[in-house]
Amino acid sequence: MNRKATRYLAATLTAFTLLTGCSGPWNNPHQESSDHQNKTVYYTNFQLPPQHFDPAISYSTDESMLIDQIYEPPLGYHFLKRPYELQPLVAESMPEVRYLNASHEEVAADSLDVAFSQYTITLREGIIYQPHPAFAKNSEGGYVYLFDDESETVNYRALSDFDQTATRPLDADDFLYQIKRIADPHNKAPLIAFLAQYIDGMSELTAELRTVERDGWLDLREFKMKGLERVDERTFSITIKGIYPQFSYWLAMHFFAPIPWEADRFYNNPGFKDNNLTLDWYPVGTGAYMMTRNDPNREIILERNPNFRDDFYPTEGAPGDKEAGLLADAGAKVPFIDKAIYSLDKEVLPMWTKFLQGYYDRSGENHGNVTQNFDQALTIGPEGVELTGEMQDRQITLSQDVKPAVYYMGFNMLDDVVGGYSPQKQKLRQAISIAWNSEEYIEIFRNGSAIPFMGPIPPGIEGSLKAEAGINPYTHDWKNGKAVRKDIEYAKQLLAEAGYPNGRDAKTGKPLKLYLDIQAQATSKSREDWQKRQLKKLGIELELRATDWNRYKEKMSTGNHQMFSYGWLADYPDPENFLFLLYGPQSPVACQCDGNNNANYNNPRYNKLYKQMKTMQPGPERNQLIAEMLDQVRADVPWFTGEYPKEYYLNNQWVSNTKRHGISKATLKYLKIDSEVRKQKQTEWNQPNLVPLVAGVGIFVALFVPAIRAYRRRQRLVINTDS
Repeated sequence: MNRKATRYLAATLTAFTLLTGCSGPWNNPHQESSDHQNKTVYYTNFQLPPQHFDPAISYSTDESMLIDQIYEPPLGYHFLKRPYELQPLVAESMPEVRYLNASHEEVAADSLDVAFSQYTITLREGIIYQPHPAFAKNSEGGYVYLFDDESETVNYRALSDFDQTATRPLDADDFLYQIKRIADPHNKAPLIAFLAQYIDGMSELTAELRTVERDGWLDLREFKMKGLERVDERTFSITIKGIYPQFSYWLAMHFFAPIPWEADRFYNNPGFKDNNLTLDWYPVGTGAYMMTRNDPNREIILERNPNFRDDFYPTEGAPGDKEAGLLADAGAKVPFIDKAIYSLDKEVLPMWTKFLQGYYDRSGENHGNVTQNFDQALTIGPEGVELTGEMQDRQITLSQDVKPAVYYMGFNMLDDVVGGYSPQKQKLRQAISIAWNSEEYIEIFRNGSAIPFMGPIPPGIEGSLKAEAGINPYTHDWKNGKAVRKDIEYAKQLLAEAGYPNGRDAKTGKPLKLYLDIQAQATSKSREDWQKRQLKKLGIELELRATDWNRYKEKMSTGNHQMFSYGWLADYPDPENFLFLLYGPQSPVACQCDGNNNANYNNPRYNKLYKQMKTMQPGPERNQLIAEMLDQVRADVPWFTGEYPKEYYLNNQWVSNTKRHGISKATLKYLKIDSEVRKQKQTEWNQPNLVPLVAGVGIFVALFVPAIRAYRRRQRLVINTDS
């Protein structure tokens, strides 16, 4: 027994010695492999397994976080400049635009005969694809991995199973091939109907492809589309119907990224789909990164594309960027990170814990990760939202982003009570707009995470002005350098002039009662009480009608509502993408379609200005029209309150170049990691608590050593007695 006890004690002390001598934290969830040596690795997370990586199909922000590092459309966005600025990406310059009449003869941009706009794009030289087995050829020039039967493909279950890879230069045909893939109904591209309205010949190609019998791969190179033209290996053109300047923004989306026909053919090998060997699972691109592991239920890994061209960090930015250190790497070659590991973490708590332990470099791509831990992460200070003392002690930095979005509440302009365009109706809506204190709402229900509504265009978008020039003069005054909501007494005066003194109909004496439709899952008792109090200030009774989403949508489409709430997130950063929400023909009731003008606003002057503005290039003349449109909307008040949401993201101290971009997700190549600082802080923040172990050893010694001594005394006593 004494030997067992001694061995146990020795083993415990040995384990204690080994544990205290460990060089790294015990709780590190990341497996440090040998290939991480001398590489800069970025650790982050995702919360839902991505569904699509095919650029013709993917339409999710979470998926864009990954594939936009891989695929490169012709255009992109400047990383730092605000308002958001388009710039060439794989294109050599911005597209050359020609205007054509119905006979495809060139005419002036302001000609009434314009029937088409032709966008001609020239590609940069020297761009090649990532290494991929689809390009591998044998000594005779034939493709290595083309198979006729499933029996030949049974051993291929991942890209790593292919011994040979190769590459080839980017070609203009690759962009045309991808547009045909969007037109192919077999691919079920979500934008097929929308783009067919604009790209000449897309509808016809879709109809043709719908009738084609398929037996395996369909080579889309064999099909013509009249709006597409290959000029040479580096130049192609896309012809769209009419004038639509916003088409340039679509050329910055991954839908228009190139797809080499070889990749499409490769992934259509027999049996590949059953093993998830598809373009929807393994992207093929020219971007800074390539996907080397796709296990959506565990982790996804991006690694530096060894064939990526020379690309550099921007040398200029927005005001304040230099002072914030965002130009410290100006002109440096990108990407800075060699490998990005995205781990699945479905719950916020474990994700947040790992971030605070230093095992995630940033708080994630979902701002809810921070807002759900608001009290620990952020506080409301005199200058707005600030980091708490705990976060500041860790030298964590805060990245804020005003989303190119607007959440708004509006009136149904077809309603007999709140609708209409007379001065009295305007004053009724203006009075309600003043009484509805959006600043208070944001402070109470949004933790300060929004900017009060001043009009349909959010900050960061052309047409949204700053300071006094940007306020809504019907609801706010400019005092002491800030916007101040007009007094409630002024709102009561407007209400009286509208025919409702003290909230009662001047003709009948009956109290005014209004109805607000809300989504049942998006409200609470405290929020409803607050909303009722806003109109109570004017003597108006508010009744809330909660319905499920389907019924809510039905009410919007039929005009069976009086007041409502909605939101819009921009597809692209142009004022047209917000101003169309109030364009008369977009009314669901007027068009008998899925229109987005849920206020059913239909002001002839606004409609005329919108039609002019929509086809104009950015510039002073267009900005003047936008200003007139905003003034008209502010006077008419189809939307009476709202907010521009702000998002908050945290970065550990070793992460730099963390500016958020509200539109583009292709920003991983600019991110920078100081691996040494991370290693130091992980060790510092994850020191083991050895007190229980030491105490346990002490108790063991205190209990067992006397027992061993007593046992030995008894043994000696027995021996002496026997003798």
